[in-house]
Amino acid sequence: MKIDWAALASVFGVSLVVTVALVGLFTLGIVALSKQSATAGGSASGGSVALARTGAYACFGLCVAAVSYGIYLIVA
Repeated sequence: MKIDWAALASVFGVSLVVTVALVGLFTLGIVALSKQSATAGGSASGGSVALARTGAYACFGLCVAAVSYGIYLIVA
C-alpha cells in the first residue's frame, strides 16, 4: 500500500482553509446580528440596522451555500 502524501497534504490544506473561512463567515453573520440588536435600541439610523441585517443574512446564505455544495460533492 502506497500513500500519496502530496494529495493527502493538499486535501488537508484545502479542508483547513475552507473550514476557517466558513467559521469566519458565520462569525461575521453573528457579529452583524449582534450589532443590529445593540443599535436597535440606541441612536443608530434605520439604514445601518438594515445594512447589518442584510450583511448577516448574506453571510448565513453563503454558509448554507457552502455546506450544500459540500454535501453535493459527497453525495455525487
